[in-house]
This record gives sequence, structure tokens and C-alpha cells, in this order.
Amino acid sequence: MSPTFLTALLLTTLAGLATTIGSIIGIFYKEPGPKYMAFTMGFSAGVMVLVSFVELLQQGIKSIGFAYGHIAFFTGMGLMYAIDVLIPHNYIMEEHDHSEKHNHSGVAINNKLQKASLFVAVGIGIHNFPEGMATFAGALKNIDVGIAIAIAIAIHNIPEGIAVAVPVYAATGSTRKAFLWSFLSGISEPIGAFVAGILLMPFLNDTVLGVMLSGVGGLMVFIAFDELLPISHSYGREHLSIIGVMTGMAVMAFSLAMLPR
Repeated sequence: MSPTFLTALLLTTLAGLATTIGSIIGIFYKEPGPKYMAFTMGFSAGVMVLVSFVELLQQGIKSIGFAYGHIAFFTGMGLMYAIDVLIPHNYIMEEHDHSEKHNHSGVAINNKLQKASLFVAVGIGIHNFPEGMATFAGALKNIDVGIAIAIAIAIHNIPEGIAVAVPVYAATGSTRKAFLWSFLSGISEPIGAFVAGILLMPFLNDTVLGVMLSGVGGLMVFIAFDELLPISHSYGREHLSIIGVMTGMAVMAFSLAMLPR
């Protein structure tokens, strides 16, 4: 492998692993209360919604057109719905008596958080895959451009790390698992770079990438609306929930504005 290839791969790896910075921020509080959880779940939803509508869907439309971009987008939502139906909801069943209703509610939310954390990690991991390709390609073309893209994407990945780590930590209470899942969602970026450099470059075209980006956008919107927002509202702090959504959208918009266009 050439030094340029290795440098491009290193830049992409560092950008992807910025998600771990977000995970550290997300698990800073050892015992997150309802206010914190309402805000951060809303924040996570805001991140997912904005990056899907403003970045992923728009890139897909640019590549494959308005109609096909939206078809791919809603196909992604439909696929996520099918997965959601097929994955069991491991809630406490009705055999528990009335005195255990409080525990029932808590365990139900906890199980929903576990499922949400899986969806978020997978969604962001898929989303980071083409980002890795873009960073790698930019670095191969011009190392200065590659550094600029890597820095911008690293900043952009920090709130995504929060989006992964918060539900994992809330569901499991394990900082190690939260950090690991965030790490795994970020490592898809250098994997994307490696695949782009070794395997897919001869076959990858605007159509394939456009379908993939639009579909991932739909997948992430479904996660936000079906999982993250209901969980956020379940903590009984509706105003904090919407403030979290707006803050997540604003932070992600700022990070996207820093990406070279």
C-alpha cells in the first residue's frame, strides 16, 4: 500500500472514531435522571432527523432524481418498519400484578431503549460508511482537502456518538458497552474507506450511492419517530424533549455547514 493510501485511511479512521468523544459526553452523568434523558433522547432524534432530510435525502435526490430518491427513502422506512415488527418487544407480560406496574413501566422503557440503541448504532454505522468513502477519496485526491474533510466529519460525528451512547448507557448501565457501541458505529467509516479503496471503486457509481444514502435517510427518520421521540416523551418532560430535538438539529446543522461542498 502506498503512503498516500495509508494516510487517507488514517484520516478516515480518526474522523470516524470521533464518535467515541460523543460517547464520553453522553455517559458523563453516572445516573441520568428524567430531565437528562428527555433532553438527550430528543437531541438524538433531532440529530437523526436533520441529517436524514438535509443531507442524506438531498444527496440521494441529487444522484438519482426526486422521484427515485423518495422511493428509496420510503423503502428505507418500510424496511425499518419490517425489522421493528420482526424484533420482539420483550416487555413484562400481563401476569405481573397491579403492584408491579411501576416496574413494568420501567422495564418496558428499558427494553425499548435497548432496541432503540441497536437501531441507532446500525443506522449511524451505515450512514458513516459512505462518509468514510468520501473522506478517503478526498484525501487520495488532495491531502489538504482530505484533512479539511476529516476535521469537519470528526466534529459532525461527535453528536452522532452521543446519539449512540446515551440509549445504550441508559438501557444497560454499562459505560463499557456504551463506549464500545459508539466505537463500532464509528469504525464503519474506515471500513468504508478500505472497501472503497480495495473492492468497490470499480463498481461504485452515483446511482448506487444515491439509493444507499436515500434509503439510510428513511431508516434513520423511522428510528427517530418510532423509537427516540416516544422514549423521550415517556419521561414526562415534553418541553425538554422538544428543546433537545431543536438543539440536536442545530448542532448537526452547524457540523454539516462545516463540511466542504
